[in-house]
This record gives sequence, structure tokens and C-alpha cells, in this order.
Amino acid sequence: MREIVMDTETTGLDPATGHRIVEIGAIELEHHVPTGRHFHCYINPERDMPEDAFRVHGLSSEFLAEHPVFAAIARDFLAFIGEAPLVIHNASFDLRFLNAELGRLDLPLLPASRAIDTLPMAQRKFPGSPANLDALCRRFGVDLQARELHGALLDSRLLAEVYVHLKGGLQANLGLTLQARGGLAGGMAAERRPHRVFVVPPEELAAHEAFVAAMKDPVWRR
Repeated sequence: MREIVMDTETTGLDPATGHRIVEIGAIELEHHVPTGRHFHCYINPERDMPEDAFRVHGLSSEFLAEHPVFAAIARDFLAFIGEAPLVIHNASFDLRFLNAELGRLDLPLLPASRAIDTLPMAQRKFPGSPANLDALCRRFGVDLQARELHGALLDSRLLAEVYVHLKGGLQANLGLTLQARGGLAGGMAAERRPHRVFVVPPEELAAHEAFVAAMKDPVWRR
């Protein structure tokens, strides 16, 4: 089962008011385990960066000006995600931005039916509790030390761990990769140990026999 966990960073909250995507991060899962394949790019939004957005992700206009526009990466992005379900936290936000960008290029839009939205999953599982990514990472013990600012690829990796917890299947290490037919890599195979023979001292056998003899209809005699 192939799934893509993904996240975007943007210049603002609404593409209808001229805001654009500035970063896409996506990682591939097979059977809820990362394969090591990922897609990541920074994108020149062809506009300024509002201060509020800069404080969230730290991506400046000067930095992004050196990167490709969305049109240059769109087909590579679509090729990477293929037809797989898209695991996204608050999916309507990311899909709205992605479809605004794809629509400008007359490329196929991403239907809402493709999204597995982890936000309502978390809200159903923990009603009344905070359901943002930081709160869910803390709840499930996912390491947040590297997350000083939002970043699409880092957030995708964090979300992949949260997603597995929300699904109820706990992996010991989401950094493991799938081998062709050998199951999970990383030394998870059971260790085979030689059969051990335990010798019981004669005095212990005699004590046991005396104990059994004093019992009425002991199970050891049946």
C-alpha cells in the first residue's frame, strides 16, 4: 500500500488573494513505513514574502528568488505522487493552494477524495484536545528538537510518525526501509538460539516426589 505524506509552506493563508506556495515536502510510505524516497523543493512565488509568513517558516524573498517557479517543478511533483492517497494535516488548506497552482497551468487538479486528513482523525481520537502537529508530536513522544521553524519536508516526516500512531500501528523506528522480499530492514529478524537443557539436581527431584506423594489425586499423577 503506497501513500504520500506531504506538507506545503506558503506566503499566506488564501490563494484567492494572491498567496503562493513556497515549499513542498513529501515522503513515500509503503505499508506505513518510509521507503526513503521523497520529493522536496523550494519555489519562487514571484511575489514578496509577508512578515507574518516569514516568521513561520523563515523563507525570505531573496532566498526563494534563486529557486524555480512552480511551473518548473509541477510535473515532477505529479509524477512523484502518482495516484497514491495523500496524507495531509488540514488537507483542505494544502489542496486549495496546490490546485490553485495546478489550475494556472491547466494541469489536473487533486480531488479532495485523495486526501487522508490527519486533523479530523486526531480530533475524533482526542476530542477537545489540541490537534495541531506540535501537540500531536508531544502526545505521541515524537522528537521535535529539530523543529525550530516550520519546514515542509521535516513536517512531512513528523506527520508520518503521527499518522502511524493515529492509525494504531506503532513502528519501533519509522526510519526503517522495506527490502524487496526480506521484510523490514534494520536487524528486526528474530534471533535463533540453541535449545537449552536444564539438569534438575537429584535432591530437588526427591523433594518434589515427596511433595506430590502427600497430595490427594495430584495432577502430576494423571
